[in-house]
Amino acid sequence: MKKIFLVLAVPLLLGAALAAERMGWDAVPAILARIKPPQFPARDFSITDFGATAGGAECTAAIAQAIAACHAAGGGRVVVPAGVFRTAAIHLSSNVNLHLAEGSTLEFVTDPAKYPNVFTRWEGVECLNHSPLIYAFEQRNIAVTGPGKLDGGADWNTWWAWNDKRQGAVKQKAARDRLLQLGENGTPVAERIFGAGSFLRPNFIQTYRCQDVLIEGVTIVRSPMWEIHPVLSTNVTVRDVKISSHGPNNDGCDPECSRDVLIENCIFDTGDDCIAIKSGRNNDGRRVATAAENLIVRGCTMKDGHGGVVLGSEISGGVRNVFVEDCRMDSPSLERALRFKSNAQRGGVLENIFMRNVTIGRVAEAVLTVDFVYEEGPRGPHKPVVRNVVLEKVTSQASPRVLWIAGFAGATIDDIRFVDCTFRGVETAEVVSHAGTITFRHVTIEPAKKSRSLNSVPSK
Repeated sequence: MKKIFLVLAVPLLLGAALAAERMGWDAVPAILARIKPPQFPARDFSITDFGATAGGAECTAAIAQAIAACHAAGGGRVVVPAGVFRTAAIHLSSNVNLHLAEGSTLEFVTDPAKYPNVFTRWEGVECLNHSPLIYAFEQRNIAVTGPGKLDGGADWNTWWAWNDKRQGAVKQKAARDRLLQLGENGTPVAERIFGAGSFLRPNFIQTYRCQDVLIEGVTIVRSPMWEIHPVLSTNVTVRDVKISSHGPNNDGCDPECSRDVLIENCIFDTGDDCIAIKSGRNNDGRRVATAAENLIVRGCTMKDGHGGVVLGSEISGGVRNVFVEDCRMDSPSLERALRFKSNAQRGGVLENIFMRNVTIGRVAEAVLTVDFVYEEGPRGPHKPVVRNVVLEKVTSQASPRVLWIAGFAGATIDDIRFVDCTFRGVETAEVVSHAGTITFRHVTIEPAKKSRSLNSVPSK
């Protein structure tokens, strides 16, 4: 086996790396001890007892009545039995587990009028907009569980048409631009009113300012945009979920400004990032000023997507303490394994990011990317920071390169370490611009046949 060691235009510090990364992973048991899935009384409320019929008329009211009865009784399960049930927006209450039985499907109607405005966050900016398909606001002890299916009904004739770039100008642009400007101006959230006629799509599942959340076992398809979106939520478990949704902005799971989050044994096959960790956009993110922190991703499979685990781009509140292990990422349509994206408008400090025992097949761009020239790039006063990033025992079979790092003067990209990694089938030279220290310890890089030389890394 031929070993090729990179000659970097940055210092190679080979000592003290293992001590720092071990200290990072030592934090995991304490985080896991705080993440406890909610428990529910052994009481079932079948939606059919409240008038819902499989294959029949829309049953939104019956589901709402079952949730209200369950909550009033002190909690339990609201059960969707086998069959296809059509519904509009579902709002969860504390101590309620929405449970989809084997063979059940909740099929969401696509009439925007059925999703009235709620307090929400849209691409990192707070506003009043269409209710997510499943929504909870300031609730505690809530869940969506079971082997059934959640079908958002989205396609290029419904929700996805609002951001169909194939048609040139997109319907959402005017409202999106207005929302972003309201966020920059600090306009009170109560005055940021969108919804009908604005073409800002709802998320699928959003828990906003909630505690003790469980999303487990369900299959999610055809989402309008982001699939699972815990915002300002604490103690969140996303487990054994299967997501297949390939529309625009169809991120799989986007924990935003959330704390103590476990994402495990999930399958992501998405039209955007598989997991995207966020903390608010630009000035509105800095106004809320809450980092995403203490997130564990393990045992997951990432198929199609822009990135396997991504931090950004709505990351102005920062992110810290992210642990990714025992995952598999493999698809010609998966662009990166670990991705950081920000710019001088977003800013944000992204630190203490650890990945180990991850097996990568093919990625389309690079194993690790840091993109600070994303969208506005260096135009702005808020210089982003990425630091203390460790990849350990990460392997890949094919990629154009291992690193694609694009910084700019004044931003910080520093202390990125690779330990005991093997990268095969690397096709061309690394790209590193405006970066600090990058270290390699016991790393093997095997070039693909007929590839360009890998004995240097360009640096600006």
